[in-house]
Amino acid sequence: MSSADKNPANVARGLKAAIHNPNVSEEAKANAQDKLDEISGGTEEVGHVNNVLGGYKATLHNDRTSEEAKAHAREVLEAAGVLGLTENSTQQERDEHEVRVLAGYKAALNNANVSDAAKEHARQYLKEHNAL
Repeated sequence: MSSADKNPANVARGLKAAIHNPNVSEEAKANAQDKLDEISGGTEEVGHVNNVLGGYKATLHNDRTSEEAKAHAREVLEAAGVLGLTENSTQQERDEHEVRVLAGYKAALNNANVSDAAKEHARQYLKEHNAL
């Protein structure tokens, strides 16, 4: 059966099943999401984009993932503006990143779900950067 003969709704259901299957690798889930986005013309929920990006992030930290797959994941995440700073980042991007980091540490100090040790680390970081 050629791909032209396949029922798009059935293909989409299969891809969605793969995305939610705990036995499927994060890389395969990300590929399935990409294919699903192509089928749907990109009209899927914004949450799916976050899931895909999360899959690429997981790829970077998976010891069983090839360097080629990790390089592709880095490219996708950099293009999406998720990976953070690179050697090509502008000074404005570096400054904005630093502001976000400091804000995250300040938020940690006021978060009841953050451990005392993490709060102490946040205080130390903020003191070192004259932000406390």
